[in-house]
Amino acid sequence: MSAVLDTPLLLRPFTGAYARLTEVFPGLRVSEWETTPPTGPEWVGAAELAAGGAALDAFLAQDDADAFARYGQRARPDVVATFGLHRYAWPACLLITIPWFLHRRVPRLSVEDVYFDRAAGRMAVRVRSFACLPGDPAAGLPGARVVADEETLRAAVREAVAEHLGPLLEGFRSRLRRGPRALWGTATDEIVEGLWYVGHLLGEESRAMAELARLLPGDTAPYLKGAAFRELTGPKGEALTTRDRASCCMYYTLRPEDTCVTCPRTCDTERVARLTAGG
Repeated sequence: MSAVLDTPLLLRPFTGAYARLTEVFPGLRVSEWETTPPTGPEWVGAAELAAGGAALDAFLAQDDADAFARYGQRARPDVVATFGLHRYAWPACLLITIPWFLHRRVPRLSVEDVYFDRAAGRMAVRVRSFACLPGDPAAGLPGARVVADEETLRAAVREAVAEHLGPLLEGFRSRLRRGPRALWGTATDEIVEGLWYVGHLLGEESRAMAELARLLPGDTAPYLKGAAFRELTGPKGEALTTRDRASCCMYYTLRPEDTCVTCPRTCDTERVARLTAGG
């Protein structure tokens, strides 16, 4: 790209990354706003959820109804809250990690900058500042913060996610019956499993795993355990990738006979069987 910025880049340095995300994962569409956030009953602001009041009550009521419709039984209130936090945090982390993964740009998004329409799978964001590397064509844009190298940019990713999710974790905390350490374990899992999944859809799963291992090596407070990828050996000697979650999604409370394949409750023998089923 020339030194003179194209108009689309000048106006929207994150549009390309968010469009690519939707291309491979149509269940999430991201729009950008500058002065006026989206309005309407379908939208909820992240700041409203973080406040922990009526908006959070309404948000979790949907998870309560969804769980009953799907499983035919009421989930415990803390399980409902776990489902609700995951429903928001998984796509919210992608708002930050996908631009970093694709274009090495890291947006800073406060809770006032993000709105969510869960029914339609839409998020609306306002990017007021971002980090990027030297030589990025967007480095001269208003709000750009040029950092020295890749490791400093990784630190910016960790900081950006913590800035955005921190207030949400506090807002959900009283509903979850978990302490701060467990909640940051949840944040770790949302970062890793979101980018791991979308990296697969992009045809870049191996790179996504390598990037995540460097982003979260396991000693980066407040996050826990790190990316925690490891390999198992399949019945034909093949390598099977798995990881151990730092938190529990609580699905087992509704289906005790079933667990996530990355759950610490799932033994390696079961993981191998499930990863090779039908293969």
